[in-house]
Amino acid sequence: MSNVRSAAAALAALALLAAACGTGMRDEPGDMGDTATTTSAPAASPAGPGSASSAPAALRFDARTLDGEPFEGESLAGRPVAFWFWAPWCPKCLSDAPAVKAAAARHGDVTVVGVAGLDTEAAMKQFVRRTGTGDLVHLSDAEGTLWTKLGVSEQSTFVFMRPDGSTEKVTGPLGQDKLETHLRALATR
Repeated sequence: MSNVRSAAAALAALALLAAACGTGMRDEPGDMGDTATTTSAPAASPAGPGSASSAPAALRFDARTLDGEPFEGESLAGRPVAFWFWAPWCPKCLSDAPAVKAAAARHGDVTVVGVAGLDTEAAMKQFVRRTGTGDLVHLSDAEGTLWTKLGVSEQSTFVFMRPDGSTEKVTGPLGQDKLETHLRALATR
């Protein structure tokens, strides 16, 4: 019964995410969206029997990259991180890709992680090739597990996580200047 509930919840979450991506584009990509939500640092909670993890709860996940490599969220603990949630068919995500690529190259002190969802891995890989963002780590989240864990309900969304685990969620597209502002702020805290 719990598997049926979990599957139903995952399908409902995916339907919400799919509906959230706008199809219209404005002349000024940075003027769309840009809604921010800030959360305080989550309290560290026990990771499980025999584990002494002090990573924030949001980083307690295991995933797989689009290259098929295992990825542990806890490896990001104590560092500034920008999660970029995108879908291959999303025009806002496509609009954000050049800014994400350029900003990640300029801000080596901030780890930028793409979180792909809402489509097949083949489509996700094609998006990475098309946008030239292959230098970033991209996680495959076709089931929406990480989207749900970090409270993301639409794409293109960024979750900026400070080393203390506190976050700020911003819906894009952001454009180059706004993304740069957020990454600079992460690096200086």
